[in-house]
Amino acid sequence: MNPAAALAPGIAVLVAGLAFNLFGESVAKGLGIGPIGGVLLLPAAPAATTEPTVATADAPHDSSDLVLDVRDLEVTFPGPLGPIRPVLGVTFSVRQGEALGIVGESGSGKSLTALAVSRLVADPGRVDATRLELLGTDLRARDSKVQRRLLGTSLAMVFQDPMTSFNPTRRIGSQLAEVSRHHHGLGRKAALARAVDRLSAVRITDAERRAHQYPHEFSGGMRQRAMIGMGLMGTPALIVADEPTTALDVTVQQQVLDLLRAIRETDDVALVMISHDVTVIGEVCDRVLVMYAGRIVEDLPAAELATGSRHPYTRALVAAVPDMDTELGQPLAVIPGRPVDPADLPAGCAYAARCPLASARCLAEDPQLVTDAAGRRVACWHAGEPIPLEFEDRPLLDSQPLEVS
Repeated sequence: MNPAAALAPGIAVLVAGLAFNLFGESVAKGLGIGPIGGVLLLPAAPAATTEPTVATADAPHDSSDLVLDVRDLEVTFPGPLGPIRPVLGVTFSVRQGEALGIVGESGSGKSLTALAVSRLVADPGRVDATRLELLGTDLRARDSKVQRRLLGTSLAMVFQDPMTSFNPTRRIGSQLAEVSRHHHGLGRKAALARAVDRLSAVRITDAERRAHQYPHEFSGGMRQRAMIGMGLMGTPALIVADEPTTALDVTVQQQVLDLLRAIRETDDVALVMISHDVTVIGEVCDRVLVMYAGRIVEDLPAAELATGSRHPYTRALVAAVPDMDTELGQPLAVIPGRPVDPADLPAGCAYAARCPLASARCLAEDPQLVTDAAGRRVACWHAGEPIPLEFEDRPLLDSQPLEVS
C-alpha cells in the first residue's frame, strides 16, 4: 500500500469542493441572494390579493413599541390537486422586549410562520398577508437595499441546527464578520474584531482563538451561541429562535435559554421562540400562541398555560408533559390520533376527530378566533368546558379518531 498515492487526488477533491463553494457564493451574491445577518434574504413575496380567511379581533393599542405586526398571514404551496395552505390566517404582534412563544405538534405551521415573517419562504411558496411589518416597514414590498439592511441588522434568525446553517468551509469569525462588512461598511480587520466581541458577548471563551476555527471544531452548544452572535452583529430589534435547544442536552439547553433571556433583558429585544416543548416556552416567554393545522387556536399568557388554558388541544399539550409526579411504570400521556394533513383539511374544526369535547357542531362549523375582554384569544365551540371524567388523567389513548356525538 502507498498512502502517498492518495494525497494528490484528495487535494484535488478538496480544491474542487472549495472552488464550487466559492463559485456558488459568487453566483448567489450576483443574484442578490445570500446569508446576511443570520437571515437568508429572498425576493419579497407579492402583496396579499385574497381576503382574510379567519375572522379575528384585536383590541386597539398603542403601536409606538410595536416590533412585528402580522395580519392574516397565509403561506401557499402548489399541490397535485390544488393549492396547499399550511398556514392559514395567522394574526399576531410582538412588542419591544416581549417574548412570544409558538407551540404545537410537528406540522402545525409554527416554523413556517416564522420563516414567512423572516422572508425565508422560497419559490414556489407564496406568502400573503393584509399586513406584515417589521418596525413599521412593509415586508410585502419588493426587495430593496433599505429592506435588506433592515432585515440584516434588525432581525436575527436562530435556526434549529446551526451546523447546517454555517458554511463548513469557512472560519466562524469570517462568517460573522461578513455581516458588518456588508451592512456597516467596516473593513476586514474591524469587522473581525466586531465578530470576536460578539462571540465573547454570547459567552464563548477564548473568542479570538475560536473565531479562527471552523464550525466542526465547535460543540453543538457553542455553534448555537455563535449563531446567536451572528444575529447580534447588528442591533436586532427581533430575534426569531426556531427550536433553538432541540438538539442540545439539558445543561447546554439551559445555558442557551439563559443567554436569550439575558440578551432580551439587556437590550430590550423582542423574541419569538418556536418549540414543541411547552415547558421551555412557559419558562422563557410572556405570551403563547398555540397552533394547530396552520391556525392559531389559542393565545394566552404563558403563566396561565398550566391552569388557565381553555382549548382542549392546549390542555392536551400541557398534560402530555411528564413531571416529577409521573408514575415511572405507567405509559406516557399522548394525544390520540394524528395531526391533519394540510392538503386534506376536514370540514369544521380540524381538531374535532381527536377532541374529547367534540360535538356535531365541531364537525360542521369551523370556530373563529374570538378575543375576550382580557385580550386572550381562543377558537373553540367548547372553550373552557371540563374534560369528561373518562378522559381525565388517562395515560395513553389509542390512535383511532374519537367518536363524536
